[in-house]
Amino acid sequence: MAYILISDDSISMRQMLLFTLMEADHKVIEACDGLSALELAKKHLFDLIITDINMPQLDGLSLVSKLRALPNYQYKPILLITTETDPEKKKMAKEAGATGWIVKPFNPDKLLAAVNRVLR
Repeated sequence: MAYILISDDSISMRQMLLFTLMEADHKVIEACDGLSALELAKKHLFDLIITDINMPQLDGLSLVSKLRALPNYQYKPILLITTETDPEKKKMAKEAGATGWIVKPFNPDKLLAAVNRVLR
């Protein structure tokens, strides 16, 4: 079981992530935007963060950069989940410190495989 933070401005996407991850016995906390996610990450220690890229207040790429600047998150896995397929965005995500990239809509089995891979 892992302690996972999910951050997405779409309620339906958060619900799908929440359901998929909880079915796999993970403990999940939700944030509706990057700023809320950053505040939660400062208060709690998560094993994994899954975030959307396009969000209000603080986008996912900026969130990844800010998380990587925190001592507790320098090496924690951070997965981006997005509709973006642009190779340039993927490059920017990697440069910001993202561990991996999942394209929406996601297959629950592929999501869990990615989660298990980065949590090892």
